[in-house]
Amino acid sequence: MASRKPNLLLIGVDSLYARHMSCYGYKRLTTPHIDQFAQSGTLFENTFCPHVPTTPGYGSMLTGLDCFGTNTVALRHKGLMEGTTLAEVLNEAGYNTTCIGFAGNPAARGFQKYLNFSNWGSLNEGRSPKAEALNATALPELRSLAKDDKPFFLFLRHMDPHSPYLPPLPFERMFYEGNELDPANKSMEPVFAFKPFADYFRTWMPVGVTDKDYVIAQYDGAIAYMDACIQNLFTTLTELGLDDNTVVVLNSDHGETLYDHDCYFDHHGIYDNTLHVPLIIRFPGKVPAGKRVAGYNQHKDLMPTILELLNVKTKIKFDGESLMKLVREEKTNICSEFYITECTWMRKHGWRTPQWKLICALEPDFHFKAEVELYDLLLDPDENNNVADKNPEIVAALTKRMEKWIAKREKQTGRKNPMLTQECWHGHAEVGPAFTSSQQAYDTMHIGDAKQAAKLQSKTTK
Repeated sequence: MASRKPNLLLIGVDSLYARHMSCYGYKRLTTPHIDQFAQSGTLFENTFCPHVPTTPGYGSMLTGLDCFGTNTVALRHKGLMEGTTLAEVLNEAGYNTTCIGFAGNPAARGFQKYLNFSNWGSLNEGRSPKAEALNATALPELRSLAKDDKPFFLFLRHMDPHSPYLPPLPFERMFYEGNELDPANKSMEPVFAFKPFADYFRTWMPVGVTDKDYVIAQYDGAIAYMDACIQNLFTTLTELGLDDNTVVVLNSDHGETLYDHDCYFDHHGIYDNTLHVPLIIRFPGKVPAGKRVAGYNQHKDLMPTILELLNVKTKIKFDGESLMKLVREEKTNICSEFYITECTWMRKHGWRTPQWKLICALEPDFHFKAEVELYDLLLDPDENNNVADKNPEIVAALTKRMEKWIAKREKQTGRKNPMLTQECWHGHAEVGPAFTSSQQAYDTMHIGDAKQAAKLQSKTTK
């Protein structure tokens, strides 16, 4: 039954790095069904998650605000997340709103209904059919929502690319043909030597695994498995006759680090493999099919975009702008340089331009990295060569621009930079508000089994 206003299906994929999707040019065919979906909508090539990780990432997506607007930068956020959420706005507009897989996190505030599914796993539990478990919950809810006269907002949080990477067969071997236990391969030695994460890795990586490429293939296999399950959602939408009256969005809260920058198989570090996320929007008749948009944009631009497409009016003053300006080619970029933050396992911030990436540590980190990092993204897109010492004038210029922007946002919002005010961001009150040395951070930060990992992303407020 057609609704007076369009429906919204928002597919949020946790830890999905855009460059590992075939529609974003990846060498492996990881997303054939999403590729086809992209052909029926518009794909945004340069969407960024400026505030890592999950809580501030989804917080920005679902409020249209930056980290100053939400006052949220940390995974372990304490207190109220500022701003009005998309669910709250759509509730007022007469929508039925359901969230699947994100109960308890401050970024998911305001839904009328919350449903959960089994979205983690461990080696002892076997392969993890996360996306099938999501579908088992989501498809009945989608059918139920479709029967109501009210339009709906259904938010799905897919977890397949998030560790543990345990895709079911045959996806486990889809992108790997070799011996993952080869004793001559030493590539996993530094992974298990990193004590803060080693115990967690052992809960889901095969005993004796030596080849990093096997683990990377599990990440890619998890994406391919999820892609097949997402097609089930698309098929159901079509069978229910909802295609023409449903805005479908696929986005990610942040990317993933696989074997880069010593941030193994996780999503900390504000390098581009964590910041670059996919964004695809389909809405027949309103969003062009087969279009690719190169302009820079961020998470904070998503909510105003969605509200424009739904024709829902609000008096909220967003920090972001509707991406339809890029689609209609009224603008080239929404914002080509921007502030970046992370407050997960390290506390850092920086400034990204189309050419330069500046990263500044606000306290010592557990990877013993340099206090200041600078990367030339044109010459070194993988950010492997820190050129800060060779370019002090560029460091100074970017720092000045970052500090000027911070001062502006502090004045506009009337609050201090949340990167400086988030208490106990690391979850260890006994060590004080900040680490005093990298060794202290290394000895303190630790993640154990998958249950402990899951707790970090659930009930993070007090």
